[in-house]
Amino acid sequence: MKFGVDYYPEHWPRERWERDAELMVAMGIDVVRMAEFAWARLEPRPDVYEFEWLDEAIAVLQNVGIKVVLGTPTAAPPTWIAQSDPDTRPVDSHGIRMSFGGRHHVCHSNQRYRERSAAIVTAMAGHYAGHPNVVAWQIDNELGNSHNPLCYCDSCRAAFHGWLEKRYGTIDALNEAWGTVFWSQTYAGFDEIPTPRVTPNSHNPSLLLAWRRFCSDLIVTFMNDQCAIIREHDSNVPITHNLMGFFDKVDYTRMADGLDFVSHDQYPVGFWTEGSHLQPAHRLAMPLDFMFGLKDKPFWIMEQQSGPAGWETIGATPRPGQLGLWAAQSVAHGADCVVFFRWRTCLVGTEQYWHGILPHDGEPGRRYDELKKTVAALKPVMDRCSGVGAEPEVAMVFSYDDLWAHQIQPHHPEYNYTGVFSRFYRALHSRGVPVAIVGPGGDLSRYAAVVIPSPFTIDKTFAARLEKYVEAGGRLVVTTRAGIKNRENVVIPVTPPAFLDRLLGVRVSDYDCLRAGSVAVSRNGEAIGNGEFWADVLDEGSAEIRARFAGEYYAGKPAATRNAHGKGAAYYIATIPDDGFAAQIVDELCRDAEVHPVLTPPDGVEVTRRRTESEDIVFLLNHADAARSVAVPAEWEVILGDSAAGVVKIPAFGIAVCRAAR
Repeated sequence: MKFGVDYYPEHWPRERWERDAELMVAMGIDVVRMAEFAWARLEPRPDVYEFEWLDEAIAVLQNVGIKVVLGTPTAAPPTWIAQSDPDTRPVDSHGIRMSFGGRHHVCHSNQRYRERSAAIVTAMAGHYAGHPNVVAWQIDNELGNSHNPLCYCDSCRAAFHGWLEKRYGTIDALNEAWGTVFWSQTYAGFDEIPTPRVTPNSHNPSLLLAWRRFCSDLIVTFMNDQCAIIREHDSNVPITHNLMGFFDKVDYTRMADGLDFVSHDQYPVGFWTEGSHLQPAHRLAMPLDFMFGLKDKPFWIMEQQSGPAGWETIGATPRPGQLGLWAAQSVAHGADCVVFFRWRTCLVGTEQYWHGILPHDGEPGRRYDELKKTVAALKPVMDRCSGVGAEPEVAMVFSYDDLWAHQIQPHHPEYNYTGVFSRFYRALHSRGVPVAIVGPGGDLSRYAAVVIPSPFTIDKTFAARLEKYVEAGGRLVVTTRAGIKNRENVVIPVTPPAFLDRLLGVRVSDYDCLRAGSVAVSRNGEAIGNGEFWADVLDEGSAEIRARFAGEYYAGKPAATRNAHGKGAAYYIATIPDDGFAAQIVDELCRDAEVHPVLTPPDGVEVTRRRTESEDIVFLLNHADAARSVAVPAEWEVILGDSAAGVVKIPAFGIAVCRAAR
């Protein structure tokens, strides 16, 4: 299975189903996801299950050789649940209970909702256990979507209290860990602790971080409970969930543990996207590398954009070639199966203008023809690289605790943790250097170089792991705002960077929130870029100075340092570098760590690889709206695309693939 579509037979007349199946086969579709929003059709009344229509739809697909991924439908609870149990509806931070409507109109801690969810999942799992055409299950849909500001109901508060008691043991331990002596917030019992609803001032940062962890764990346990039910009925069918890149409600590093494989929804241009159809390649690539890193193995795309995406407003229409380009990019970064959302553009409901492969009239057109060609071109390539990834030499560490702590206290109003992370990723990506994105618990010993932007929260155990990594020969880059807080989001009472000062060879004596703009940075008297958002004023210690600030009262102070440690070296960047400065850092890091690009691409072209034991499959992806020529080594074999005299010619939004023997 290499290509699929998201299909909603319940939206269409029964007489249309065979026609859809025939068109899917002609396009090269292998698999269909279905049923993830069909709760009301599957259980129209409590404990009354109607699977016959879904059985028939699966049979139609089975007759033409198309497999099925079944979704549990708990993302769209029917109205009878909201009517009979109004407490299942979530409460916002103002204490207002939300209405039925849309989707995810539920509280994940509500016991009645959990019981009803378990009942429908149990019924589905029992009915379809052992079905020869059901090849995987998807739990719910985009868990946490629509829930970023939710839920603050009494059920969530009670669940939060239980979570806190399990974590801290006693209320005295919590008071001590959070420093509740500040502003007389000391609690006499767990039942006094609020959910962080709207308050006249700011909540305790420790409470807010605990709340973010609790909300994430709540969703993960909701998913895991469904996984357990399915595995009890059929342990042989793999289970997945469709994640959403760097969505910040749920810690995906924890969620992925409960899944057999990870899936992802990839929408390069949606109604929320700023700018035109031309989006930076690194912005689209970064979540794909994150998905691979979650389980260190290939993933699925469960929703790949197949047309303009919109609800009340619509994003830019993908230009001819872009849909195929984006599908190829997903494959290039480790997707073993790409499922397009959706098969046919819906006529009713909120997503009438979230366009599918087929337009509203159901007749094949430009998008169908383009993706049919893409499927035919990519399937032979995927045969060569299924099951493997890029084998990157550089890793970046993404931490949800640091993400949440920075969201709680960004200090600079424009500071964005994921945005800062993206700057370093972009510098590596644009140079043709594959990047692994791992969580704080990932094995770093496999990589020649590791980049950790702003490790804000830290403990001695993590610091010791970094020291061990560098001592063994690794090259480490750490940026400003490192080693500031402990795991409870409380400031560590030592000179920053806490627990890392010996490794980095620096001490932060002062700092400057750059509210007025940026500060220039130079090397040997020549400007190399700017620092933004924040600047640390460093005492010169054992570290070698690699760049200096060229402005403000700390002009001449170190802006970047390198400290030899054991067999390796650790860099400290005392500000958030702009793109020019970040490029300088990455170039030096790659030289120091002896990291080499797959190929240095021209502007607008992305290059990455998937590596087997015997060969590299190298993808050249042209994200520009004009043709590009790429010189490749003479020993490379072009297996997809046009080439002459060692130059691959790629049309606008086109792709080429080469084979390089190892």
